[in-house]
Amino acid sequence: MLSVAVRWPCPSRSPRTQIPPSISTSTTPSRSASPAPIYTPFFPRHTARFPGLLLCSPRRPIGPASSRPRDMDDTDKRDSEKKLHTRLRLWQFPDKYILEPIDGFADSYLSISRADGSINLIGELPECSTTQSPNIRTIFGVIGILKLLLGAYLLVITERECVGSYLGHPIYKVSGMQILPCNHSLKSSSAEQKKMEAQFSELLNAAEGISGLYFSYDVNLTLCLQRLHELGNESKLLPLWRQAEPRFLWNSYMLEALIDNKLDSYILPIIQGCYQNFQAAIGPKVVNVTLIARRCTRRTGTRMWRRGADTEGYVANFVESEQILQSNGFTASFVQVRGSMPFLWEQIVDLTYKPNFEIVRPEEASRVAERHFLDLSKKYGSVLAVDLVNKHGSEGRLSERFAKAMQTIQNDDIRYVHFDFHQICGHIHFERLSLLYNQIEDYLNKHGYFLLNEKGEKVAGQTGVVRTNCIDCLDRTNVTQSMIGRKMLESQLKRIGFFGSDVLITAYPFFDANFKILWANHGDEISIQYSGTPALKGDFVRHGKRTVQGILKDGWNALARYYLNNFIDGTKQDAIDLLQGHYIVSLSRDMSSPAKAGALETYASFRLALTMVLSGLMFALMSLRQAPNDGRHLLLALVWAGLSLGIAVLVRAKGRLFTNRPRLFR
Repeated sequence: MLSVAVRWPCPSRSPRTQIPPSISTSTTPSRSASPAPIYTPFFPRHTARFPGLLLCSPRRPIGPASSRPRDMDDTDKRDSEKKLHTRLRLWQFPDKYILEPIDGFADSYLSISRADGSINLIGELPECSTTQSPNIRTIFGVIGILKLLLGAYLLVITERECVGSYLGHPIYKVSGMQILPCNHSLKSSSAEQKKMEAQFSELLNAAEGISGLYFSYDVNLTLCLQRLHELGNESKLLPLWRQAEPRFLWNSYMLEALIDNKLDSYILPIIQGCYQNFQAAIGPKVVNVTLIARRCTRRTGTRMWRRGADTEGYVANFVESEQILQSNGFTASFVQVRGSMPFLWEQIVDLTYKPNFEIVRPEEASRVAERHFLDLSKKYGSVLAVDLVNKHGSEGRLSERFAKAMQTIQNDDIRYVHFDFHQICGHIHFERLSLLYNQIEDYLNKHGYFLLNEKGEKVAGQTGVVRTNCIDCLDRTNVTQSMIGRKMLESQLKRIGFFGSDVLITAYPFFDANFKILWANHGDEISIQYSGTPALKGDFVRHGKRTVQGILKDGWNALARYYLNNFIDGTKQDAIDLLQGHYIVSLSRDMSSPAKAGALETYASFRLALTMVLSGLMFALMSLRQAPNDGRHLLLALVWAGLSLGIAVLVRAKGRLFTNRPRLFR
């Protein structure tokens, strides 16, 4: 049969569109063997329902007169308060920023002081004059407000890209943001305070380069399809930020000032992760496949500075990946998760290519793992942990500790499977993952996936989740998850009658190629957010085989990771900790910063040390050339060579001090 690409249009959004209800309110029971886990939305600390805002009547109404009704009744006003503003005009006055909604009804402006970031609603714009002429530009949402030592910083979306849709509503990617300072109060601050504020504000420059931020004005992206379907009617009426799963709400900390001021129509939930989509034809029917990744914010950060778990059981690089199939009125969803091994361990960079793994407080490993898996059980039901770490070598100690911790917590709902990926598959024989699938096929068949029929009724539910990990939860993990996703997609297509019992995706080359690209792009984007480079082994996911070009590309990306891990990621980690609220800046806490360090740590610089080593070697060579004419140059050459060697030995012995380390939250 012929397979053809179908363009996936971005649906237009009317300013009057209401927050969508769930796709179905059916209570049809699942056909699964065990009941689906109950999901209860967990809200942030602001859980009180807010009354409507009391707004002033502006002398100058907002929006063009031609599109404005003469009067706005109470119903319209209540509806407008539930909707998120999709377009805003940013007025930059010398003393304040003013946000003017230009997408529909509104009867107030949001004013943010440039002195301290304080917020209030006003009924009219200040008068413009020759001495007060504001800059004006259009923005597409407010990311939030971040308070530092003495000032605040407003983060806004300046560019957006429509990447597809979710439940019929457009999904946007943040393609441009701007950080607007609200720190005029620094003018009266001391020199020390100004210096410290400058150090913190410089970290925010890294925020403008953060990738993989997605949002929707109409639908809650933090919840998978099954959880959206199971939301109660009362929850569906709440603003999007109050429906959100806090683990995946990337800007939750920066939204607090807007939440405190009850500005629901400005509170835009954002996730970090990935959105991929394609459409293709299987015979006469069009199949739409979407892949959404949601990164957890609890232990977010960079590859080498966020490893393992914290004492609460939150793990590094935890990602929920949801694969959605839509065709012929049917909708199916399958969720997988990945995350670092759930106990306390680290791998601190020290200029070596592969730093040693260190297990921290091994006696707590079982307790931390138990907390982690109990949390997963509450959210997903049964859990199957697939461990892809090597059984021997430097990774072996971690694998042994993980297996030992799982012995004490395994039960009917928590299961552990070890699969030595490198030992079995090597570097090219990834087709041997079929051996792993044979071990977990019964689990996948038992716990299934979420399925809605043509009427929007629930036919089946997913009652368990596969949790996959390797060391980074990037490369081996993505190869494995793509294999599982392929098997489940084939099962779904057979169930809805698209495939016969023996038909595989490979029978449709165009569909197969797009599915591979879907997962390859998915893995690359998650890897870039955690390690700074695309995923390794991506050529197999993308093309179904290992290639010479792919192996060479992996080598280059491995070197790039080494450089980023050692010399860039410490500053990036500080920026992430500031944005996520993992490090709270306060005057009493930080006026003694930076933390007191020894002389070597204060002045250690790899660039300076490398320059001195190379210079010493150069002078030694120059002296050796003069040695036949003057014996004293031989002694001088030895001195220069000894100096270079001494510096090199010092750098090797104290490698951690010469790397770019986080300075805030250690």
